[in-house]
Amino acid sequence: MHLRNKHQGRYDLVTLTISNPALKAFIKPNAYNELSIDFANPEAVKELNKALLANHYQIVNWDIPVQYLCPPIPGRADYIHYLADLLGPLKSKKSKGLDIGVGANAIYPLIGQREYGWDFIGTDINKSAIKNAQAIVNANFLNESIQFRLQNNENHIFKGIIQTDDFFDFSMCNPPFHASIEDAQSGTRRKINNLARNSKTLTMKSTKPKLNFGGQGTELFCSGGELGFIDRMILESALYKSQCHWFTTLVSKASNLNKIERAIKAIGAKKIKIVEMSQGQKKSRFLAWSYMY
Repeated sequence: MHLRNKHQGRYDLVTLTISNPALKAFIKPNAYNELSIDFANPEAVKELNKALLANHYQIVNWDIPVQYLCPPIPGRADYIHYLADLLGPLKSKKSKGLDIGVGANAIYPLIGQREYGWDFIGTDINKSAIKNAQAIVNANFLNESIQFRLQNNENHIFKGIIQTDDFFDFSMCNPPFHASIEDAQSGTRRKINNLARNSKTLTMKSTKPKLNFGGQGTELFCSGGELGFIDRMILESALYKSQCHWFTTLVSKASNLNKIERAIKAIGAKKIKIVEMSQGQKKSRFLAWSYMY
């Protein structure tokens, strides 16, 4: 985990209940007699997120509708901190980012604004997601720093979003990584089974469990899956090469990296970086490219 990440080590659940008393109902001793929550329970994870956001980032009245993506805060914060390292001397309180697929939770703009004072434009193809994200921003008086734009064409990523007078220091994205609803359900079962093996407190009640972090269809899958989405992003990025210093995206599947790198080189990017991240046993990475070097 990044050294500046505020979520090092185990959660102090007792302290977090001060920030969100509703979390207390989900806390109980695990098999090792340590206080924990059931991370397979979306409601428990949501209440934990509310507590983390309030305690560490002074974000209040954060909520998401049922079955929208409820993100793991530490991993999302890591992306932000490693982006700050990537920006280097560009990192300032005037930096501006573009979050592709901001979702109903608006987590990247919220953390990025609180940690570094960055401004954000968040985009999504889901009107309900943007409406909820806007409500969170309104509740926290962040309207001057965080704004939203609706993507009206599901086949486009930057087109229709980046205007002629826009300039962004970076774009970021957590792309849908499944190619179909069937793939998403299969991934869900694997995730829940892994949780079950690693927790003596988790009881399996269904062979078709929900994702522990939720998620609407457009958040979880798209035509072509992760690779198809990122390929479209790369092609469109070339149209806006002078309007964004760093284009970046998470890459869930390490096996896709070589293909993605080749596509970026073919489109004429001058610099490519792979930034490795880890949260405990979980390994992740984002890929960045620029036309400005």
